[in-house]
Amino acid sequence: MTEFLLAPELVPFSVALLLMLMIGAAEAIGLGAGAAHLHVHADSDGGDLLGWLGIGEVPLLIILVVLLALFGLIGVAGQQIAAALLGTPVSPWIAAPVALVAALPLTGSLSRALARILPGDETTAISLDNLIGKRATVVVGSARHGCAARAQVRDAYGQVHYVMLVPSDERQTIGEGQTALIVAREGGV
Repeated sequence: MTEFLLAPELVPFSVALLLMLMIGAAEAIGLGAGAAHLHVHADSDGGDLLGWLGIGEVPLLIILVVLLALFGLIGVAGQQIAAALLGTPVSPWIAAPVALVAALPLTGSLSRALARILPGDETTAISLDNLIGKRATVVVGSARHGCAARAQVRDAYGQVHYVMLVPSDERQTIGEGQTALIVAREGGV
């Protein structure tokens, strides 16, 4: 089998499979490109090549591994079929482009299928508009009309945010340590 995989006609496919295995081994021991967080964000409406390949739906490293695996496996299988039918494998200059063309749509299909089962990016980052309806405690200064005070508020995830707070009533003052309900956001206040 090793002799077959090292045949000159199979070099592009063997290299692809070896590269895929090396990426997998590096990821397994924690030294891989995943530490670099290779991820491409693309607006994919299905009409462009990037969206068609699944880029933007799964990390780029996963797409690369899927493409290398499919290219290598399709190429090796194709060369085995050619050797069985023709008595010899075809030139890699013919087999490699054919395997690549066959691997691309399969890569897209498999990447989109993986996107449905892999966990997506999760974040606890929120917009300041999400703080409306929360209670804030003034921590620095005294809030009055025309003079904002710094207030502390916790979001739904328990993260502390600091906002500038002014009372909605022009006659009201909110002192340090007092709490207020955030009812609106206007600019940075």
